[in-house]
Amino acid sequence: MNTQEIINLTGKYIANTYNRFSIAITKGKGCRVWDADGKEYLDFVAGLAVCNLGHCHPKVVKAIQEQAEKLIHVSNLYHIELQAQLAELLCKNSFAEKAFFCNSGAEANEAAIKLTRKYFKDKGESRFQIITMEKSFHGRTMATLAATGQKKFQQGFEPLLEKFIYVPFDDVDAVARAITTDTAAIMLEPIQGEGGVNIPSDNYLKDLKALCRGKGLLLIFDEVQVGMGRTGKLFAYEHYDVAPDIMTLAKGLAGGVAIGAMLATDEVAKSFVPGTHASTFGGNPLAAAAGIAAIKAVLEEDMLENCRKVGKYLLEKLYTLKAEYPFIKEVRGKGLIIGMELTIPGAGIVKACMEKGLLINCTSDTILRFIPPLVVTEKDVDEMMGILRKQLSAVSYQ
Repeated sequence: MNTQEIINLTGKYIANTYNRFSIAITKGKGCRVWDADGKEYLDFVAGLAVCNLGHCHPKVVKAIQEQAEKLIHVSNLYHIELQAQLAELLCKNSFAEKAFFCNSGAEANEAAIKLTRKYFKDKGESRFQIITMEKSFHGRTMATLAATGQKKFQQGFEPLLEKFIYVPFDDVDAVARAITTDTAAIMLEPIQGEGGVNIPSDNYLKDLKALCRGKGLLLIFDEVQVGMGRTGKLFAYEHYDVAPDIMTLAKGLAGGVAIGAMLATDEVAKSFVPGTHASTFGGNPLAAAAGIAAIKAVLEEDMLENCRKVGKYLLEKLYTLKAEYPFIKEVRGKGLIIGMELTIPGAGIVKACMEKGLLINCTSDTILRFIPPLVVTEKDVDEMMGILRKQLSAVSYQ
């Protein structure tokens, strides 16, 4: 099928929940993808930070192929060897002692919300309020929608699940003022992604941890987007020398295969017992095999070092653009999650870049987001900059 045929078929049979660009991607390799008409694109979106290893990383492909010939699914009625091995990898490389697997970031955050409520119920306390941040994004299920501090995602779905309250990001005093006797947890992305690549001050997360300890609250980190090496460390919280009680993962966890995970300490995780939570597909053999291969690739192939190195190079290049174009307000990021905030809408620039063979993303209307695969090179950055600069120059002359 060519691109137009795919677009027509999509329009006829797929629910209209996405504003899709008029291309249909059918093949990928590393930092490149190709559409149904054979056009090549340099990909600085990486499936919205899912394809951290690049497209079709050979170790992930091999793991999927080999596992698909053995066992694809068996259900959590039984023990699953690869699921246990993936949990071990995650726990041994993080603060966590227990893992729960599901299929997406929203499901992982749902699990975190349920575990928080159950934990305090088990303690005989009636707390269930969770404080989250303005501009946060935690998912589109009913609970995670209520946790998300952006009204544009919530409109049309009221009334929302009760007992979420939103405060400004990077403001410990605002959190402290919001705490009541009902408060159970503080939940946040260590670095906000969908909200505009917002980076916290150095002591923010530490101060939140201290506040939680002083008030008997749980600290939940949503690392769905910024985990799995995206920031130059395996997990973003490592940059700030503070560990949560619960952490959620998805996106880059299995190299492109759908999976989600909620990690927790033993103390908190003990409140999940048989019958309290479940997922039919969560941690099935195929997804777990991909997850193991993906984590090992990140840890064994110097991807974290490359992320730090090329991320710094990309930041420096974007800073030069800020000096050239007055409509660039700010450049910020860590590792390979970088935002360029504009004083004008960014959608037109994204579309113009796509037409020239470059895929980038715009979030919060005015923020260009750069989230390439962790295997991206400085040469790729130079190519991206050449295309981007031309489109920014075109804006300047309008």
